[in-house]
Amino acid sequence: MTDAKTDIKQSEEWQKAVAYEILDSDIERQRKLIGFWEPMKTAEYVQTASVDSIRNWAYGCGDDNPLFTDPNYAKKTRWGGVIAPGMMVGQISKPMKGDPVPDEIKALKKSLFKGIHVFVSGSDFNFYRPVRPGDSIYTYGGDLTCEVKQSEFAGRSVIITSRRVKVNQRAEVVATYDILRVLTERKTAVKKGKYSAVQPASYTDEEWQEIESIYAAEQVQGAAKRYFEDVEKGDSLGAQAKGPLTVTDVICFHAAGYGFTPYAPTANRRAHKNRQRIPAFYVRNEHGIPDVAQRLHWDPVWAQAIGNPMAYDYGVMRENYLWQYLNDWAGDDGIIVHVHDEVRKFNYMGDVQRVTGEVLGKRIENGQHLVDVAVRFVNQRGEESVRASATIALPSKDRPLPLYPEVPVDLAETAARMMARHWELGGD
Repeated sequence: MTDAKTDIKQSEEWQKAVAYEILDSDIERQRKLIGFWEPMKTAEYVQTASVDSIRNWAYGCGDDNPLFTDPNYAKKTRWGGVIAPGMMVGQISKPMKGDPVPDEIKALKKSLFKGIHVFVSGSDFNFYRPVRPGDSIYTYGGDLTCEVKQSEFAGRSVIITSRRVKVNQRAEVVATYDILRVLTERKTAVKKGKYSAVQPASYTDEEWQEIESIYAAEQVQGAAKRYFEDVEKGDSLGAQAKGPLTVTDVICFHAAGYGFTPYAPTANRRAHKNRQRIPAFYVRNEHGIPDVAQRLHWDPVWAQAIGNPMAYDYGVMRENYLWQYLNDWAGDDGIIVHVHDEVRKFNYMGDVQRVTGEVLGKRIENGQHLVDVAVRFVNQRGEESVRASATIALPSKDRPLPLYPEVPVDLAETAARMMARHWELGGD
């Protein structure tokens, strides 16, 4: 009698899955795609923001800030109503029409990096305006960089930075979202087994109470203004807890609207159609049932079969937790204008993250009162799992309402041109 992990390894599907390698020809094709910009024609779970979808997204990230969840509270703020948590814009997208993709681009993309494991390793966000209920968000983008590196975890890996420009129905740029993705070979990850010694976390009553105490002490700046003049270099941003991570957290994040299109989890007839469309994305589980490869985020057997000690979160989850931490400190009137984050360690089931930050400095630029901060997530093993920096525009006693930065002229012009073509082709 064999265990479930052995069953997977011995199955025909497993043998196919581990056979995929990063090919030199794929790297060459990927580099030829840099600089090609196209409209995103896929539809995410949320395409037009609403009071309900905004509230659900906040709750799915564990955020109960009334600016996002309580219309009666929000209408009394400077915004006049509910707005979306900033990073939600990265997961809203309505199909954008555009000219057909040239044949040479289609050829470059066909089966590119087929079967290669992909995970998000960080991002850069620039914010230019809020998302409000009724806003439809369209996306266009392309790849910025492609680098090849040797990874301790999986040998050879490819690092790709892709930009997504988020535009509303008025052809206004809302944000740019640069995603850092790491592509690794599954079979190399299995052979290395670097993290096989990592044990599931467990907590004594005293340790659990310590976590609860952090939650109980968390503060939301909310309607109270945090003035630029009252902030000094070295100031603490406070402490928060995130976790311990459970499968429930991953379910909540998906239920909130994280679709991961076009590889979103689907059921029944839609799952059947997906299996016909992208069969390589489905690998048989220990019961012989084809299931999505991304189940490594909730299925410990599959996670272990591809070289991880247990299931782990999406990097996007911690990015949204980071934004919540920053916004809780900034308050309703503050504006987070830029975030850079690096997801440096896996966040495994049972891991708890302690979030701390400090002020690096402050400056006045183009009339804006800006504060630069640094943030760290550290797990119960003492490992830094996220390293981040951000720039926040705060109220000043001379200028009580900070503004979003101006959209660069070339970016605004490209967005207007892309949306004009969308409308010419009959887009709504």
